[in-house]
Amino acid sequence: MGENSQDNTQNGAPAGGLQKKTKIAYGVGAVGKDMVYMLVASYILYYYNSVLGVSSVFIGTVLMVARVFDAFNDPIMGIVVAKTRSRWGRFRPWIFSGTVLNAVVLYAMFAVPESMGAGGMKVFLTVTYFLWGITYTLMDIPYWSMIPAITEPGKERENLSALARSCAGVGSAIPTVLTMIVVPAISGAALAADKLKITDYRIGFKWWALLVAVVFVISEAICVANVKERGDTVVESHGIGEMFHSLVTNDQALAVVITIVLVNSALYITSNLLIYFFTYDIGSESGYALFSAFGGGAQILAMMLFPLFRKKMSKRKLFVHSVVYEIVGYVMLLACSLAGVTRMTVGGVPCWYVLFIPGLLVFAGSGLLNVLITVCLADSIDYGEYKNGQRDESVICSMQTFVVKLASGVAVFFAGLAIKWVGLIQPADGTSEIIEQSTGTLMGLSMMMTVVPIVLLIIGLVFFIRKYKLTEERMQEIMTKLR
Repeated sequence: MGENSQDNTQNGAPAGGLQKKTKIAYGVGAVGKDMVYMLVASYILYYYNSVLGVSSVFIGTVLMVARVFDAFNDPIMGIVVAKTRSRWGRFRPWIFSGTVLNAVVLYAMFAVPESMGAGGMKVFLTVTYFLWGITYTLMDIPYWSMIPAITEPGKERENLSALARSCAGVGSAIPTVLTMIVVPAISGAALAADKLKITDYRIGFKWWALLVAVVFVISEAICVANVKERGDTVVESHGIGEMFHSLVTNDQALAVVITIVLVNSALYITSNLLIYFFTYDIGSESGYALFSAFGGGAQILAMMLFPLFRKKMSKRKLFVHSVVYEIVGYVMLLACSLAGVTRMTVGGVPCWYVLFIPGLLVFAGSGLLNVLITVCLADSIDYGEYKNGQRDESVICSMQTFVVKLASGVAVFFAGLAIKWVGLIQPADGTSEIIEQSTGTLMGLSMMMTVVPIVLLIIGLVFFIRKYKLTEERMQEIMTKLR
């Protein structure tokens, strides 16, 4: 057998278990890296489009092309990680070096010089975004590759996956909730002193990105210093052709990564359009922060409760339940919007607070899916070893990194087109001034951020049920034969 035949002895932990400080440090790493990822995934379109005035279609196209590039870059990085031999192990050197480089690029991406013209900003976005994707890959693939390398299928792997995903949810929630609170505050104070437009968010985004970058570096340093790799692990090295052949022939890994694209694209489309919905339909950027905080909390709580759900449901049943929760939430969200509830007040209290109910369903369902899919992908690595005779966790996990970024790219590309299709009118000078939109535009925006995700979720549900075969019983059989 490959790595999972060895005792889990990292950090001096007894066989069969990870030390508490190892788990905590691994979770801290997830917080930092997902802060960075969500800042880019949720606000790159808004920053370059609404703040700087760059075409939404151009932004979406750049991000989509970058994801096609990652189709080649991410698996190759997985191969590089698998072949790495150093005194610090296979994973940790790449995690730390990738983190430092990515933090530098992140700051640059949100610190566009004010003297730069429209053409220069397009070039700047293209170069920095490609560099951001490359450097993020350097650390993200080895990070997730550590789960199947240091745990065995079952309770320990699922608990570590749940912990990591819960912490990643915390990391995602921080920029989602705080960005539109911190950025206006920083921009207002700094710009008022210079007697410039208080509504210009350029300065706020620049310093907020710097703060996130610093926290990112600190969190990954904690992870690298405390999550030790086993020295007794032996991993076979394979050529690129063999690696891709192994990936293609692992039908369960492919089933999982396709599912990831579908379900993640659904949520990312909503996330990218939600700030426009709150700004132009509801008329409250602060409301967006409050709603995001509630949704992020629901997502984190669902991920923390994942082990309890698993005691009651099989992986397949939990997947179905999670998708149904999201679909019901989207239907309720659309109904509230079309009925005009979001623009009503009762006794001076805005009625849009009712959106917390569908938000709970959407984000909680998404949180459960995040953990479940991570577990399913890790199980597919054991399946690949059983089927193909070789263990390629770095390459398989690289596909998770790729498809999550692909889903983000698809979502931003679609959101950019949607903004144009619905005829959303924004200030020409890139300020945050709110312009009143037509009823048709607002209705179209609501449908784009709900109906399309519903369709993607239904396709993902049908695909997963038909293609994913690694039930609990099947995984027990596989592990018995591998031993």
